[in-house]
Amino acid sequence: MGSMMGNPQLLSKMATNDQHGEISLYFDGWKAYDSNPFHLTRNPAGVIQMGLAENQLSFDLIEEWIKKNPEASICSREGVKAFRDVAIFQDYHGLSEFRNAVAKFMGRVRGDKVKFDPDRIVMSGGATGANETIMFCLADPGDAFLVPTPYYPAFDRDLRWRVGAKLLPVICESSNNFQITKQALEEAYDKAMEANIRVKGLIITNPSNPLGTILDRATLKTLVNFINRKNIHLVCDEIYSGTIFRGPEFVSISEVVQEVECCNMDLIHIVYSLSKDMGLPGFRVGIVYSYNDEVVSCGRKMSSFGLVSSQTQHLLASMLSDDDFVGRFLTESSRRLAKRHKLFTEGLQQVGITCLNGNAGLFCWMDLRPLLDEPTIEAETALWRVIISDVKLNVSPGSSFHCSEPGWFRVCFANMDDPTVEVALDRIRNFVDQKKGGGEVAPQKKKRWEKNLRLSFKARISDDSVLSPHLLSPHSPMAHSPMVRART
Repeated sequence: MGSMMGNPQLLSKMATNDQHGEISLYFDGWKAYDSNPFHLTRNPAGVIQMGLAENQLSFDLIEEWIKKNPEASICSREGVKAFRDVAIFQDYHGLSEFRNAVAKFMGRVRGDKVKFDPDRIVMSGGATGANETIMFCLADPGDAFLVPTPYYPAFDRDLRWRVGAKLLPVICESSNNFQITKQALEEAYDKAMEANIRVKGLIITNPSNPLGTILDRATLKTLVNFINRKNIHLVCDEIYSGTIFRGPEFVSISEVVQEVECCNMDLIHIVYSLSKDMGLPGFRVGIVYSYNDEVVSCGRKMSSFGLVSSQTQHLLASMLSDDDFVGRFLTESSRRLAKRHKLFTEGLQQVGITCLNGNAGLFCWMDLRPLLDEPTIEAETALWRVIISDVKLNVSPGSSFHCSEPGWFRVCFANMDDPTVEVALDRIRNFVDQKKGGGEVAPQKKKRWEKNLRLSFKARISDDSVLSPHLLSPHSPMAHSPMVRART
C-alpha cells in the first residue's frame, strides 16, 4: 500500500500538523532503544532504556494481592459471577465503587490531609488523556498556558496537537534549583500580553517531571495568588505524588487552596493517574479532578472518547479499597524507590557526576555540564549522540524538556532490575573516565557473560517483558529521524 503522506490533502490539517512534538531528541532516544533493546543475556550490548519513567520496583506486591484476592477479577473462577454486571454498558461517570476508591486513594497518598469528592472525579485514558481533556475544557485554539521549565516533553503533544493550545515557557534556572519565582511568572505573562496572546492558565507538575523535586507550600501559595489575580486557571499535574521517598513531605494544591483567602475554586484543577504511583501505565487510568462544576460536566462528556474499561475499574476498586494493602504498598514502594535512588546517585558520584537534590519521582536530573565541549545546545546534542550511540544508554537531554541551560539530562532508574542498573552505571563510569582522559569512547561490544551469572526470578522480573520489551515506543512512529539513523 502506498503512503498517504505523499498526498497530504487526503488527510486533515490537524492530523498532519507539526504540533505532535515528535521531532525531539526525547522521542529519538525511544526510537534508538526500540531498534536495539538491551537484554542482560540475549543482547548485552543493546541500548538500556533510561528514558522511561516507569515504576517497576513493586510489581510483586500487586501480584501477591491479586493471588490472594482472585474474586477481584471477573476473569477468575471466583470472580466470574460479576462478569455480566461489569461487561454490560456502563455510565460515563464510571463505576461508583471505583470513583469512591480512587477518591479515597488520592487522599491516602496525600497523607489524608484533604478529602476528595468522588462525584468530581472524571475518568480518562491515562494522564495523557486527562491532560488533553482538561485542555479541551479550558482553552480554545490559539489560547496559551504558561508552563515552568524544564517540563515534560510530551506536554507538547498532549496539550497542543489536537486542542491547538500554545505553551509559553516560564524560565526557571539552576541558580535557585529551578524554583518557580514570581518574577519569572510575571515576565512570561507580560511577554504574552505584548504578543497579544490570551493566557488561559498555568500548568505545573508537582512533583516535577523531570526535576524529581516538589513545590513547597510558600511557592504553591504564590502560584494560587498569581492565577487569582490574573483570573486564569491553574492545572496541577500530581501524577507522581505517591513517589515521595524522603522528606520534605508532599504538599498538594488541594491543601493550599483551603489556606488561601478568597481563592476562586473554579480555577483549580488536578490531573492524576495510577501510572506512576502504582506502576500501572498499561491500565490507562487517568483522572481529572476539578473544583469547577462546568469542567466536571464537560469532562464527563469527553470521557466517552477515553473511558477506563469497566473490568479495570472493577479490579482496582477492590484493590484500592483494601486499606491494609494500600498502606503497605505506599510504604514499601517509597522504601524501594529511596534505595534505588541512593544506589544510582552514589554510583554517579563515584565519577564526579552530581544530580539535582530530589526526593520524588522515578528519575534523576543529572548534571553533565562539565562534560560539554561548550555551553550550547549543539554541544549537548553532540554529547547525547555519543551517549545513545556509543555508550548505548537512552537518557533524555534537557533541551527536549525545554531547559534553558545546556548539559542537564533526565535519567530514569525505576524501570529495571538491579543487575541492569549496575550495567548502566558501569557504562556511565567508563564513559566519564574516558571523557575526562581525553580518549575516544569505545562503542559497546557484544561479549559472553560469566557462566555463573544467576538471577532470581524476582530480580529478572521477566525475560520476555522488562529486560527485552521488543515494543515500539508508545510515544512516536516507527521511522527514525535522520539524526538517529546516522548514528545507530
